[in-house]
Amino acid sequence: MEENTYIHVDQETVRGIEKRMPPQEELLDLADFFKVFGDGTRLKILYVLLSTEMCVYDIAAVLGMSQSAISHQLRVLKQMALVKNRREGKTIFYSLADSHIVTILSQGLDHIEE
Repeated sequence: MEENTYIHVDQETVRGIEKRMPPQEELLDLADFFKVFGDGTRLKILYVLLSTEMCVYDIAAVLGMSQSAISHQLRVLKQMALVKNRREGKTIFYSLADSHIVTILSQGLDHIEE
């Protein structure tokens, strides 16, 4: 049987980290937030919206996809507060929810390009 080679736990460090750790519910919400970025179509939509606000039909044309596929993904992005919309007559225009999304996308791209 192997001996336990880990002899000392730095309790002060452990307690300090535990105090700074977000609550479990927030960590689960953060995990859900990052899952949204795990879909290629959603990422493409976000990158399209980096340029300008667009309606579903224009996004579908840019990405060569069906309007229904884009609408489905926009619903997910809206539920996670990554995009917002505004109505102009019968047309709904989508845009990024805020500057945090731009930062997340650009830092993610910077990271994989290193």
